[in-house]
Amino acid sequence: MNTLVIAGGTDGIGKALAQAYLGRGATVVVIGRNPERGRHFLDTARAAGAAERAFFVTADLSLLAETSRAAEEIRAAFPTVDALVFCARHYRSRRTETSEGYEENFALFYLSRHLLGQALAEPLSRAEHPVIVNVAGPGAGLELVRWDDLQLSRHYHGGAALGQGGKLNDLLGVSYAEQHGPAGIRYVLIHPGVTATGFSGEYDADTLPHIRSMQHHAKPVEAALPPIIAAIDKPPAEALSAYVEGRRILVDTQGFDPAAARRLRDLTDRLLARS
Repeated sequence: MNTLVIAGGTDGIGKALAQAYLGRGATVVVIGRNPERGRHFLDTARAAGAAERAFFVTADLSLLAETSRAAEEIRAAFPTVDALVFCARHYRSRRTETSEGYEENFALFYLSRHLLGQALAEPLSRAEHPVIVNVAGPGAGLELVRWDDLQLSRHYHGGAALGQGGKLNDLLGVSYAEQHGPAGIRYVLIHPGVTATGFSGEYDADTLPHIRSMQHHAKPVEAALPPIIAAIDKPPAEALSAYVEGRRILVDTQGFDPAAARRLRDLTDRLLARS
């Protein structure tokens, strides 16, 4: 493993993954929106003697302009990327639009992953065994997708936004594998199970007790890493694969329908073209 890029690498699973690969001698590039946490990542790397292999790119990945800028910075600095890992997401009890006019969950949890994957396809294709690992939550049904209201302008609920976001990432994996699989890039969807991360988000009074209970009973972050590390170290032979708590699930089912994936890709392309 030479160069690993982690979107959302200053907290939770992404942070633990960054530290693990720095310890193994890899070059690690972390994208995050909090400069203070970025400095902590770099300081920790420096204390471990890995300063020359640790890089932080400041970007709010809910903003498409910043996502694109971050991707360009990485492309310019790293002609080859071996692995790209998506970890960033943020719960919102109330519907919130970014300054660019997108519903925040849709922008962060789906659009940023779409943009980064496309923008870094070229440096990924130069790696010997390139892989994208999308930490989302694969395997739900297509009924979660509100095709006529992808940004949940009606009847918004934070859990529904994240649930739909996970399904959109399933379809993103299908279309990405169809487009870039022939170039050797492997796409792996992973749900490591409920993990005691920071549960980044803003929760209302009804939701917060449930989150606190999940944090108390969830597995430690270190226990969530093995299936992710396995996918990075030895990507599956297939262009697309999916795992739930280390158990491989089928991707030739209706939930991973290629026609639905192409429909989403077309809607996404048209949406971005208007931006």
